[in-house]
Amino acid sequence: MSVYTEVERSELEALISDYAVGGLVSYEGISDGIENTNYFVTTEQGQFVLTLFEQHDFNEMDYFLEVMTFFYQHGIPSAHPEADKKGHYLKTLSGKPAALVGRLGGEGVSGIASAVQCQVIGEVLGKMHVAGQQFKGRRLTERGADWRQKSAERVLPKLDAESNKAMTAELAFQAQYSELNLPSGLTHSDLFRDNALFEGDELKGIIDFYYACDEYLLYDLAVTVNDWCIDESGLLETSRYQALMTAYTQERELTTAEKTHWNTVLRTAAMRFWLSRLQDKHFPREGELTQVKNPDAFFKILRQHQEQPLMVNAA
Repeated sequence: MSVYTEVERSELEALISDYAVGGLVSYEGISDGIENTNYFVTTEQGQFVLTLFEQHDFNEMDYFLEVMTFFYQHGIPSAHPEADKKGHYLKTLSGKPAALVGRLGGEGVSGIASAVQCQVIGEVLGKMHVAGQQFKGRRLTERGADWRQKSAERVLPKLDAESNKAMTAELAFQAQYSELNLPSGLTHSDLFRDNALFEGDELKGIIDFYYACDEYLLYDLAVTVNDWCIDESGLLETSRYQALMTAYTQERELTTAEKTHWNTVLRTAAMRFWLSRLQDKHFPREGELTQVKNPDAFFKILRQHQEQPLMVNAA
């Protein structure tokens, strides 16, 4: 969530007038995150987050807004899109698809997550995966095997010899990922610490569903583990891992195949974010407020999975 598109106050006032939320009081850009333009918006009747979608067209946006509404209606604490006076969620602002979403309390976990926070996020992710089996919408992932291959071809010339060799070898290792035939369904696919808002150890809501898609449920779990369960050294740590995995598997038990392929999926999830951060570093997009995250963090986690494969039930 960065600011790539600057919005004039008059434009935003015109947009806000379409909603029954009172007049515009103030707004400010949000620098956290990467993909879309986001503003905190305060009106006479509440606080919201305005998102302008930089990577998705109008035809895609209905899916994401339906996902958010679905989880909200199924008891998952999550951000909910605001309907305008005509009942529409999707708008146009500065030529981009846009949506106004109720601002939740709490803040993203900016530091190392506590074991309790890991437990909470594991539980809610398990509930999301169970509830998501009822969701009728379908959307293929945009960050699958083809994307990983093409992204690697783009960044490989920018890497040092060690990283280049490691990435080439890992792509070969992950070549059969698409054929694992694991349980699939609706996934968040980006459930990082900054996409879950907490007050202390109390979860207030999940945000940023704009990578939601049909994927292996295990991949969604792997993305979450790779971010939430690290310690101060940036490596995965047992107590946080046990807390998250125990809470998750109490909501949804893993299949034998999922347990067998756990290390492969963990490595695939680490590779995906290593690649995307390398792209952001070497091929940055222009924006007023932007954030580029360190790609080495996920190279480090990938190395850990290569050298010390995690068991599903860590001892």
